[in-house]
Amino acid sequence: MNWFDKKEKLSRRQLLKLVGAAGASAYLLPLVEQAYAQGISIPDSGATLPSDNVTLRWVDSGDQKAVFFNEFFAAYQAAHPNIKVAYDPLPWNEIAQVVPLGIRNGTAHDVFQLPLSVSGAQAVSEGWVQPLDDFIPNFAEWKAKFPPGIFLPGITDFEGKTYSFPFTSNKRYGTHLLYNKAIMEQAGYDPENEPLTWSSFREAAKKITEQGNGAYYGFIMGGNQINRWADVVRGFGQMAGAVGGTGAQITADMNFLTGEYSYNTEEYIAAVELLLQLRDDGSVFPGMLSINAPQARAFMPQGAAGMILQGPWNIPQWERDNPEFDFGISTQPLPDDGDVWPLAISEGGANGLWIFKDSPNAAVAGDIFHYLGTLEGQTQWANIVGAADPPVMPESIANATLSPRAAQALNMFNEQVKVGPNPVVRNPDIVQVTLEMRTPEPSFAQVIQGLYTGQLSDVKAQMQDVQDRYTAELERAIAAANEKGADVSRDDWVFSNWDPRSDYGAEKYDEL
Repeated sequence: MNWFDKKEKLSRRQLLKLVGAAGASAYLLPLVEQAYAQGISIPDSGATLPSDNVTLRWVDSGDQKAVFFNEFFAAYQAAHPNIKVAYDPLPWNEIAQVVPLGIRNGTAHDVFQLPLSVSGAQAVSEGWVQPLDDFIPNFAEWKAKFPPGIFLPGITDFEGKTYSFPFTSNKRYGTHLLYNKAIMEQAGYDPENEPLTWSSFREAAKKITEQGNGAYYGFIMGGNQINRWADVVRGFGQMAGAVGGTGAQITADMNFLTGEYSYNTEEYIAAVELLLQLRDDGSVFPGMLSINAPQARAFMPQGAAGMILQGPWNIPQWERDNPEFDFGISTQPLPDDGDVWPLAISEGGANGLWIFKDSPNAAVAGDIFHYLGTLEGQTQWANIVGAADPPVMPESIANATLSPRAAQALNMFNEQVKVGPNPVVRNPDIVQVTLEMRTPEPSFAQVIQGLYTGQLSDVKAQMQDVQDRYTAELERAIAAANEKGADVSRDDWVFSNWDPRSDYGAEKYDEL
């Protein structure tokens, strides 16, 4: 078709356990039965590993990563009996608490993902992390085997050193439709063959809620996970025509044809209003504001809602843990009128991993990173994770076995997701701007949440305020960077030769 972990909120005590070395033993990865780990063999990378007993502490956003790492870490511990792994898969809103607190206390995990509000440039400039070059065996040879555009100045590399390792592809999006087939069919909808529009999405949610009569609802999302609000509005708005970037603040929601943010566009405003209409219709799962994305996902196989907007990481998890759950996948709802536009991603990868600056176990982390960046490691990743987080090496996908739903999702992403421009590639001095930029408060996502809860009112006025504040912060950061020797202007965000329907390749930068 042409588409055109259930966790409670962390208490402060739990937080301190997670970020404190004394609490590490409480979170040691349980030793999985050896039979479970037999699918992964641990090669000798040539790393010089410790001979004493050590514990590597690792935190990431979990989901399907946790499925892989639970198996991988069991195999790794079996191969290295003196090395234990304390693995903490957490939702993003908890990473936003745990990682900065650990940095402040000097007890951060050895390996972590950055909070969504913290750029790599900020983490480097503030001394959170250290380069990988000296810890990954045969680093230059290892790095050269990755596809072009994965390691980028200002994103993964700073001052000639590599600080982050993005081991998965970012050619996917996290707001496509996943739905309960039985509930959807009863309501009279078949999104796989007739994709929903904004209007039919709202109508379906309302009809499902009515037929559920309190037993289930039309739509569910993880409303206390703040990034989900921005993800939904951004995805809907950009596919409706407010074309622009994603990812870090330096590119997210930026229209590269104009060099202006898209927050005050008709498309973004309409997307916010659609969420408010779902609320007013009574079509949203009660208590949505108190659950995170993994909890929302867990409610779907229980029959609590007909539809959810999330990403492909749901597919293998439901297929494994809920094989009786008959679900379908489709594009995110399409605009009622006008053209449908692809979503743009920047060059590079996803799921970047970083090593704490004061980690005593960087050699162990480097050994694991080495495996994850080999064809063998990437193929094992693809076999376990599938379309949830596609491996960054395309040849590993060809070697992997994917379920029909996973293959369907990858085909959909190939059609709906294109590589867009990256201002940092055009002008490396923009790295200095990323060092200066801070997320305005309240953030774009917080404003949407506030409008939904009724704490804020007047969508158009609030989105104009977001536009003004983010623009002012960008201009402040540019001025501050230029005062320190950078040569950056707002024109660096304007790409007049960008066709949003095509990948923006390296040759396009030469045309500017």
